Amino acid sequence: MASGDERATTPDGLGGADLRIGIVRARWNVEIVDRLLAGTLRGLEALGVEHVLDETVPGSFEVPMGARILANSKQVDAIVCLGVVIRGETTHYEIVSEEAARGIQQIQLDTGVPIAFGLLTVENEAQALARSEGPGGHNVGEEAALVAVEMAQMEKRYR
Repeated sequence: MASGDERATTPDGLGGADLRIGIVRARWNVEIVDRLLAGTLRGLEALGVEHVLDETVPGSFEVPMGARILANSKQVDAIVCLGVVIRGETTHYEIVSEEAARGIQQIQLDTGVPIAFGLLTVENEAQALARSEGPGGHNVGEEAALVAVEMAQMEKRYR
């Protein structure tokens, strides 16, 4: 559901105190990924999530495999995937961004563990910085935290 500013809203009373949330984040473009991580942790804290498992992988292409490992571990109720793919002069951008998205979607469908997509796929660093702002600004990591908690709670209701 989108509000007037096209951002998603969360259901009233959404909380995650009973959840275990995993984070899989790329080390490539670490400065921006760290900003996304800060947003994710802010979002999880605001929802009362206390149990967070944080793992790093080399890059965004490896994020789906990291998510698969966490999903299959049965140690998390949902996963937030974080990374940044910035368009360059080659087709590397298309390959990495499309395969990371496809892999993440496939893993959540195969395992039943909700996975929030916090990978930025942007044209340039300025766009990445605009989507990873600090408190009070637009941060895709913070939004992904809300998605992970909401979908984990939905999955629990129907388990």
